[in-house]
Order: sequence, then C-alpha cells, then structure tokens
Amino acid sequence: MSGTSADGVDAAVCAISGSGKSTQVRLLHFTCQPYDAEVRAEVLAVSQPPAGTVDRLCRLHYVLGEVFAQAALAALRGAGLSPADAHLIASHGQTVHHLPAADPLGRWLARSTLQLGEPAVIAQRTGVLTVANFRAADIAAGGQGAPLVPYADWVLLGDPQHDRAVQNIGGIANVTFLPAGGSLAEVVAFDTGPGNMLLDGAVRHFSGGARSYDTGGALAATGTPHPELLAWLMAHPFLAQPPPRSPGREAFGSEYLAAILAQAAARRLSEPDLLATLTAFTAASIADAYRRWLPRLPAEVFLGGGGTHNATLRRMLAAALPGVALRTHADFGIPDDAKEAIAFALLGNEALLGVPANVPGATGARPAILGQICFP
Repeated sequence: MSGTSADGVDAAVCAISGSGKSTQVRLLHFTCQPYDAEVRAEVLAVSQPPAGTVDRLCRLHYVLGEVFAQAALAALRGAGLSPADAHLIASHGQTVHHLPAADPLGRWLARSTLQLGEPAVIAQRTGVLTVANFRAADIAAGGQGAPLVPYADWVLLGDPQHDRAVQNIGGIANVTFLPAGGSLAEVVAFDTGPGNMLLDGAVRHFSGGARSYDTGGALAATGTPHPELLAWLMAHPFLAQPPPRSPGREAFGSEYLAAILAQAAARRLSEPDLLATLTAFTAASIADAYRRWLPRLPAEVFLGGGGTHNATLRRMLAAALPGVALRTHADFGIPDDAKEAIAFALLGNEALLGVPANVPGATGARPAILGQICFP
C-alpha cells in the first residue's frame, strides 16, 4: 500500500491463519520501495484538480499497477519466497481522491473514492491472485470508505482489561478506540485531522523540493509555535465535524497549505517556527479529537506511521495528553512502518473467507465484505 504522503510502497509478507478475533498473523518480511521521483511527482500532481485529467489518471493507474507488482515481488524475495508460495496479494493502492460527503450529480447522490494501481496488472506480473479496491464496498454499503484499518486494530491490539487507542500518523492521522474487552460493534474510529501532510508540504516549499520531510522533527524542535496561527488552524471546520469522518488530501492539501504559507508570510514566520506550529497543530488536533469524540481518554496510545519517527511531535502529543501512556507498535512486536501493510494483508484474508471486515462504528456503513478479486 501507499498512503497519502505518497513516499513509496509498503509491502509486508505475512503468514495468516484463522479469521476474526482468532486470526493469527506472523510478519515474515517488510520492505518499503520508494517511488521514483517522477512517479511521486505525478501522484501528488494528479491528486489535485485540475491537474488530475483523465489521461494522466488512466496512465498512472497502470504504471502504479507495475510499481505495486514489483514491490510485491521484492517483498517475496526478501522473505526468501517465490510467487508460487503466495496465496494472495492484497493491494490497497494509492488514493488520489476521496469524497466521503455525498455529492449530487443530477438526480444521483453518491460518495466516492479513487485508488490507483490496477490489480489485474499485479496479478498478471506476479501470477498471484490479487485482492484490491477495498474501500468501494464500504462506500456502496453506505459508509465513507475510511478508515479501514480499525478492523486489524481490533484483531491485533485489543486488550481485555485496558482501554487502548491506536493512533496512526501518516499523511492523514486517524485513531481507533478499543474499549477493554470490547466487541467489534463497540470500536470507535475516525480520522483526527492532518498527520504529516502539511509538515511535508511546508518542508518541500522551503527547500524548493530538495527535502521532503523534517527528519525526526529536528527543525521544528528549534522553532516556537505561533499561538495565533495555531488557533486559526484549530478552527478548521473538519475538526468540529462529528464522526464518522474521513478527509481526503483535498481537505488538507495544496490549497490549504497555500493559505497557511500566506498566513505565515504575513506574520513573518521562519521555517522552524512554521514547522513547530504545524507540528503543534497535528498534536493538538489529535488531543482535541480524543476529548471531543472518544467515550473517554484511553489508558494508553499506540503510535504508528511515519509520525512515530518525529520526536518533536511525540513530545508535543505527550504534553497534550498528560497521564496517557504513549507507546509504539514496535512495543507490541509490530514494526511501526509495517502496520498498515499488515492490516491490508489481514483484510485480504477476510475477503477470501467471505468475512465482513469493515467497522460500522468507524465508517458508518453496514457490514460488508471488502475487496475485489483479480485472477492471474
């Protein structure tokens, strides 16, 4: 899979047995295959209208099928396996547009989402049955198509005695609340707001594209958050929207970043001060979402995604959630960067078994079997 940061393809080779809460998952190998610079630039470009023309989307859909196929083959080689050893490939694809609010077109009203990376190409290049397009069934069943990882969170990370939150910080940040001993129907999950997307965009802006992220939050650590700009950011209407909710790149994408850069320029903020403010925005929006929309604060939070590596963000989040223990997926034996790829492997397994794997409390949908199958 590749997330909204569009930095490459995460591929996990997993041995899976069972289904539902009895599922057993063992990670055999994990790799991240960075996008070529030209591919990443095209992904970011077509994710914003009006650049996302039909000819560019059509071409990129098949190019990404090739890219994902090569990532799957590389992961299998890393595990010491051949394609003949694999029962299925589960591919989330690359989200380029996500419209979770029903949009009218004449007499029709529909939510929609678009993930690129043609699964037929993956199946043909690898010779392995491929399950893909997971979000479509949830939308067809009345949901928002996101977040989908909460099912894996419930399977892998629930605890019989302690309330837990699982906080992914990718391009977009999302939380799964797992009540102690809770059933799937009791799981609450939603997107909290921006993760790394605005930070990465600001770094690319200031560096002229030479840098793509603030390594470890080092630059932000030398700056000071600007209170007035932070208050302006926290007034974003998405943050007041009750769950289920799932923004796309559209909500916190290039237009919003341009507005932030204009605000920063008017206040003559340095790059470190703006990065500190944006880092504080991610932390504050996560903490605000917990207090507004979770049944109660969890005893502990498991952090995952690229934001886990940002020490400044982790420090700010700890300050915003006093008394809540912050841990990582690695503390639970799951590599922080591998979690979402593992989650889609699990969803692919449930698809073949005919088991609904969306979380109605996360997306607002009816239970649905997720994924479409392409044979090699």
